[in-house]
Amino acid sequence: MRPFWLAGRPATGDAELTVTNSHDGRVVGVCSVPTPDQVEEAVAVAEAVRKEAAALPVHVRAEALAHVSRRLAERADEIARLITEENGKPVFWARGEVGRAVSTFRFAAEETRRSGGEAMRLDTEPAAAGRLAYVSRVPRGPILAITPFNFPLNLVAHKVAPAIAVGAPVVVKPAPATPLSALLLGEILAETDLPAGMFSVLPVPNERAAALVEDPRLPVVSFTGSGPVGYAIMESVPRKHVTLELGGNAAAVVLADADLDWAASRVALFSNYQAGQSCIAVQRVIVEESVRDDFLARLVPAVEALVTGDPADEKTQVGPLVSVEAAERVEQWVAEAVAGGARVLTGGTRDGATVAPTVLADAPAGARVSCEEVFGPVMVVQGVSGPDEAFAAVNDSKYGLQAGVFTRSLDLAFRANRELEVGGVVIGDVPSYRADQMPYGGVKESGVGREGVRSAMADYTYEKVMVLTGLSL
Repeated sequence: MRPFWLAGRPATGDAELTVTNSHDGRVVGVCSVPTPDQVEEAVAVAEAVRKEAAALPVHVRAEALAHVSRRLAERADEIARLITEENGKPVFWARGEVGRAVSTFRFAAEETRRSGGEAMRLDTEPAAAGRLAYVSRVPRGPILAITPFNFPLNLVAHKVAPAIAVGAPVVVKPAPATPLSALLLGEILAETDLPAGMFSVLPVPNERAAALVEDPRLPVVSFTGSGPVGYAIMESVPRKHVTLELGGNAAAVVLADADLDWAASRVALFSNYQAGQSCIAVQRVIVEESVRDDFLARLVPAVEALVTGDPADEKTQVGPLVSVEAAERVEQWVAEAVAGGARVLTGGTRDGATVAPTVLADAPAGARVSCEEVFGPVMVVQGVSGPDEAFAAVNDSKYGLQAGVFTRSLDLAFRANRELEVGGVVIGDVPSYRADQMPYGGVKESGVGREGVRSAMADYTYEKVMVLTGLSL
């Protein structure tokens, strides 16, 4: 049984959490669940160490982050296999996730060394002669990081690495379906010289999360997951600093001047990577009518060529969803769309937790596959008359995370960037592209705040100004 991490040390509680493989139902691990008293201890120690953490020298924080990056790289194959076992993600994609986590901690180490105070002369006005401002960033305090199942390592990294970078203790509550990767990360963090209490990894059930959210000793809550849960968190703690990375129904726009072979191959793969369990997986495909038939003639065979099966197989591109229940929900949404007039161009079937990569056409605008987040390997293709209608269709959504636009026109690229109501516009590729150092987040119901190491560091801190007086400048 795996221990959890309580204030930097391994510990066991009085209950267990069993993790199973969604592909074949095997038990892949058992971890201990902390008691309420142990959770209280973790929070109390995080509060007690906050000043020590904020005062840590830059080199201590940076070296701890660099150590984690190196150790993740050294254990990459082991960790990728663990992600595949607990999440069902094909090992091909799991290796990519580990590589991204290596980079995330490396970026954090680099940003830690780069980030520093800013000197600002104030004698731009006569009344401020001899005055200089020193502007620094100060941690808001201990951070509660609530992480999802779909990227059980790298989305933990995106909360933990910036916290350490700014000198803020962090309490991680991983998704109950996939706690093992976060616990392994805790094992590596324990190898560093960070002070006790700098981190805890607590695999508590979701029904016990509210007490952590409401605890005043955790003034920052960073949540990645579903919209209803995220907004409930924000409404429950209006005086806390809350960042939310929520869902989407990402659109890929294919305009008439696009490279159709490239667009079809990318849309096919990135509607179905992670079995569609990514908030920027391609869900809506908006195609100019003049090239719609040519595009579909390329897209459908590209989807059908994807290898679906055992996630432990190196050749598998599409694996199971995280659970049978998740797959049954996706199957139901597809059936609802078909009952409303949608046509299945390929896929539409389920085998246990695996849903076949699915392409739908003529789906009703009000169908859940069109307007909600499917979080499964399903895309809906919609024809439009031109860029005006295409961009309006992208914006006709309560979500606004990222969009992809396939075009070779520089004018259309900049127009898309101006007009699309999303947090990121990817030109010449799918909306599923994300570099771990760039700002990442959405507008509308896709969230509040930004991830990406430097952006998260800013979210976890506030600006503090010291004014020096009587200087000869």
